[in-house]
Amino acid sequence: MNTTAATTTDWNALDNASFRATVREFFEKHFPGEWRYPQRRLRWSEIGPWYLKLSEKGWVAPSWPTQYGGMGLSPEKLIIFIEEQERWGVARAPDMGITMVGPLLINHGNEAQRAYYLPKIIAGEHIWCQGYSEPNSGSDLASLRTEAVVDGDDFIVNGQKTWTTLAQDATHIFLLVRTDKSAKKQEGISFLLADMTTPGITVRPIRNIAGSEDFCEVFLENVRVPRTSIVGELNKGWTIAKALLGFERIFLGSPKQSQYALARVREAGQRLGLFEDTGFVDRYTKLALDVADLGALYGRFIEQVKRGETLGPDVSMLKLFATETYSRLADLLVDVMGSSGGTPGSTALPGGKTDALTTFYNARPATIYGGSNEVQRNILAASVLKLPS
Repeated sequence: MNTTAATTTDWNALDNASFRATVREFFEKHFPGEWRYPQRRLRWSEIGPWYLKLSEKGWVAPSWPTQYGGMGLSPEKLIIFIEEQERWGVARAPDMGITMVGPLLINHGNEAQRAYYLPKIIAGEHIWCQGYSEPNSGSDLASLRTEAVVDGDDFIVNGQKTWTTLAQDATHIFLLVRTDKSAKKQEGISFLLADMTTPGITVRPIRNIAGSEDFCEVFLENVRVPRTSIVGELNKGWTIAKALLGFERIFLGSPKQSQYALARVREAGQRLGLFEDTGFVDRYTKLALDVADLGALYGRFIEQVKRGETLGPDVSMLKLFATETYSRLADLLVDVMGSSGGTPGSTALPGGKTDALTTFYNARPATIYGGSNEVQRNILAASVLKLPS
């Protein structure tokens, strides 16, 4: 575990402006220019060196406590760190270990699990993927069917996970599994950790229409997972999963994705002379106002995080608004490109090139992952508006 820079610097003692300047300078100086604002998720072979550089500096786990090798940032400083990453277009490394497994073990794991797993996440020795979604239960996660049955000192796991991000690069997977089939849907679920080299695990990448393989299917056939690999109590995994998903939704609600798409629409409109077209201007203006509103809504939830408050079910409207605004911008970008809008790759326009189709492809799954928008509407209806089911 890197315990030098991480534990010897009290980043929270810096004023916000100085901390922002320090982070900005490092990103601008060291992040590889060719990986800024990538159009797809980067593989470990591409972005791994950046992960290791952050690890070496002690910055790979900004939210973790310093005792575990993190920066120990306050919520306010963490938001600044994330904002500077987004501002410079820093690509996302395989970070499930940092954003999901680490906090999970720190809050719900035991000492032996923390001692074994956390240093290896910090060092980049263990790369994690998320085994949540399944065929026919991706948007309704509680209906998952992957089963784990106790057999001596092990669980025997059988089932299938899908839309598992970059599983082909992962050394480990965290799994939601059903451990009590007789319980209600949200009960009888447990949280397991598994080594991807365990016999019985098969990974099959899914090639999307754009030609990239961001997601995989993961097949589990009689996979033996030690009972010591359960996190938290048996049959209590759903509570842990909900907490992790709530934290995930605020990042899925970041306005940066829509702001970037709006900039691409503006560039294409300028290159094609469309700002003389009232129909285009009407659509562009409405979406520009939506992006501004999204930024204000995001800021409201960020202030909540900064105060250390727990996010409620109303954060679902942020995920809804962000992903549907992003989708409408992607649609508009394809429309303004005319017959070139459906052409893969970049199209040459006066003053530069525009790639409309990749944005369109990226926007489609955004309304599904992290809990589909239909599920988010159900959460808002039941838990916020108190409407009858």
